[in-house]
Amino acid sequence: MIVAGQTGHAGIAESALDGLVARLRGEVFTPRDAGYERELAGFNRIGRHRPDVIVAAQSAGDVSAAVSFAAREALPVAVQATGHGIAASARGGVLVSTRRMNAVAVDPLTRTAHVEAGAQWHQVIAAGAPHGLAPLNGSSPLVGVVGYTLGGGLGPLGRQYGYAADHVTCIEVVTADGSILRVTRDRHPDLFWALRGGKGNFGIVTGLWFGLVPVRRLHGGGIYFPGEQAAQALHTWRQWTATVPEEMTSSVALLRLPDVPDVPEFLRGTFAAHVRIAFTGRAEEGERLVRPLRECGTPLADTVGEMPYTAVADIHQDPVHPLPYHERNIVLRELGSDAMEALLRAAGAGSSCGDLMVEVRHLGGALSRPAEVPNAVGARDGAFTLATLSPPDSPDVVLGAMEPWGTGRRYLNFLAGADTAGSAAECFDPETLGRLARVKAAVDPGNLFRLNHNIAPLP
Repeated sequence: MIVAGQTGHAGIAESALDGLVARLRGEVFTPRDAGYERELAGFNRIGRHRPDVIVAAQSAGDVSAAVSFAAREALPVAVQATGHGIAASARGGVLVSTRRMNAVAVDPLTRTAHVEAGAQWHQVIAAGAPHGLAPLNGSSPLVGVVGYTLGGGLGPLGRQYGYAADHVTCIEVVTADGSILRVTRDRHPDLFWALRGGKGNFGIVTGLWFGLVPVRRLHGGGIYFPGEQAAQALHTWRQWTATVPEEMTSSVALLRLPDVPDVPEFLRGTFAAHVRIAFTGRAEEGERLVRPLRECGTPLADTVGEMPYTAVADIHQDPVHPLPYHERNIVLRELGSDAMEALLRAAGAGSSCGDLMVEVRHLGGALSRPAEVPNAVGARDGAFTLATLSPPDSPDVVLGAMEPWGTGRRYLNFLAGADTAGSAAECFDPETLGRLARVKAAVDPGNLFRLNHNIAPLP
């Protein structure tokens, strides 16, 4: 940790670092400090930040001081809460670590939540549950609320309630000049539009207010099929998605998981198909809807049943310990029989696919409708998303094969790894991308916030 009087780093004057330390409640670290590596640790180990300076922020004032310092020193700014969606690694510059800013408050009367920059979804789920309320969280409760929401937010309640970004009512953000703004549909409306879908390109969000939905329980879980039944399971699921109501959100994944203790024993070192189910309707209706999936093969395991919303993580069974992985995706306009056959050739039994997971998520419903307050979320014209989780140095052998059925777009939140850093332009139609670039030019003309899936400002 830096204390006043220590020598500057990477050309940064000692007096400048002293001035930064004096303005903070939090701590400052440089590469020579014992706490530097610990502060850098993020969930996805595919990339590693190596900034000149880390600011471990404790308040919006700390974030403002860090951004102002970076602007004066002409250093780019990165931000990290949990580190799930790392894109461009900070090689130099200033990293603002927000993990200490993790307060969560729920108002059951207005059905809203307020979170700070470093809050994780499990905190909001736990805070809402006693009131019968749920957030529009993702499949993993360990993901940071802010980064997930700014990228859109596609989760187990999506087909019924839409994207998490659709439910945001107010954003506190530190912009490139160090200002702390409260942004709503009426105050700074262009910035409010851009932040909800444009990710971290426009500032560092230090506070988020959003609506909760009245969900206390789910009929949910997973059905696992052995690899030799994967084709039958995927074709059945594909046809089944055309028949289900909006209260049903589901996906199917092809799994090639390593033989490690974190993986359930029956999946270790095997190839399997995993159907994921989240249904908010009555239990008996859920049982009726799921029956065709159960009967299409002989499951290895079947966990679908009534569950409290607090157990929502049991549906996808996402990893809970850090690991390195690339995450890539495309949005599909359709998924007919020919498309599913192409997917099975690329990723099914007997293929050369080495991805840990290849997942297709069913969109439609509220995910296809415009938000009540328009935002920049860019995947509403798709019928499905197709995403892959791959080990380090693993090439893309699946998504390219599926491009004939794609919309030409990607979903911003399902991108991680250095090879996805330039993919932001592929997540939006030209009109939306142009508007985002104009907002960027207005609030960050020097592209201070560029260590991300970057949207460059218009000249």
